[in-house]
Amino acid sequence: MKLYGAYTTFENAAYLLRPVEEGDAADLLEVYGDKNALPFFNSDNCDGDNFYYPTLERVAEAIRFWQWSYANRWFARWTIVDKAAGRAIGTVELCLRASEDAFDGAGILRLDVGSAWERSDILEALGALIVPAAFDLLECGTIITKAPLYAVERIQALTALGFVRSDAPLIGKDGYAYNGYWTTRTIRKEGTHYGNTA
Repeated sequence: MKLYGAYTTFENAAYLLRPVEEGDAADLLEVYGDKNALPFFNSDNCDGDNFYYPTLERVAEAIRFWQWSYANRWFARWTIVDKAAGRAIGTVELCLRASEDAFDGAGILRLDVGSAWERSDILEALGALIVPAAFDLLECGTIITKAPLYAVERIQALTALGFVRSDAPLIGKDGYAYNGYWTTRTIRKEGTHYGNTA
C-alpha cells in the first residue's frame, strides 16, 4: 500500500501536514487536553481510548504509539501545522478498514483539531488538502469520516467537500454499531499539492 514507506506530506498556502513528531507534544496538549474539542474526536473502535490526553506525558505517549503504528502499518498520522500561527493545531489519521460491514475496504479519515479551529472553512481546507490523495495512498474507492449531528461546522465542511451522510453503521470489533459516518468517492483537488518525503 502506498500509505507506508516514504511518508507523504501535504501543503497549501495556509497549512502543512507532515509526519507527527515528539516535538509536537506541547502544541498537541492544547488539542488533546481541550475538553471542548473532545466531542468532535472520532474514537470509535479504538479499544476505549477517547483521545483525551490532559498531560504532556500522555500526549508524548500517544505520539510514540502513532509512530509505532505507522512503522507496523496500522495507520498514518500527520501533524497539522497552521503556517500563520506557526504551530500545530491538530492531527490527521488515515487507515484502511477491513471488516464485514458496509465500510469494508474504505479509507478512514480522522481529523482532530483544537476547538478554536473547529470551523467549517478550516475543516474544508484541511479536507481538500488530504482527501484527494487519500484514495491513491490507501488504494481505495471510498473515504469515510465521522461527524455527529451536533458537529454543524464539520458537517458543513464535509458537505462542501462532496461527502454524504451514510445510514450504515460502522460495526466495531466488539459488535457495537457506531453511527454518524459520512462518505465520499470524489472530491475537488484545486489549490493543493503533495509529495513524498524520505
